[in-house]
Amino acid sequence: MTDLGGPGNHRARGPGDGPEAVASQIADAVESLTALWSFAAQGASLRLSLHQLRALRTVQAAPGLNLTALAESLDIGLPTASRLCDRLAAAGLLERTPHPDTRREVQLRLTAHGQHVLVDVAGRRAQALATALAAMKPAERAALSKGLRGFLAVQDSTSDTDGAQGPVT
Repeated sequence: MTDLGGPGNHRARGPGDGPEAVASQIADAVESLTALWSFAAQGASLRLSLHQLRALRTVQAAPGLNLTALAESLDIGLPTASRLCDRLAAAGLLERTPHPDTRREVQLRLTAHGQHVLVDVAGRRAQALATALAAMKPAERAALSKGLRGFLAVQDSTSDTDGAQGPVT
């Protein structure tokens, strides 16, 4: 697990509520959530890599974006993005259509099947998370919810005032 507090076993230092101790606990929770997220996605009707799912979610959020914009959004090279789109198109999840104004540009859109796969994955992830949360005590869930709202509020206000980016989704 990740230890943002430096060398040594952070669990051995005790619970602590300072920013460094909490950051270390959150890093562990994020790793666990990432594993849960990945495992839930693999149960979907079509098994896709996290990279492929991220590309589909990006296109879903911005239908009609071009290959360059997708590559920049995913922080990958253009050839890699092109191959990724080739695989998604071959699987019937993504379609490339000519841009109405620029013949050399291609717009990316999800197919109905691509939308269905994303709904399936989102449902599986929500169910896996709900199962994990159901195992928590009600007071723990309430505290987690309150803490997350506070964290997001600070991130939103920070991104509004200094141009920094807020949480990545």
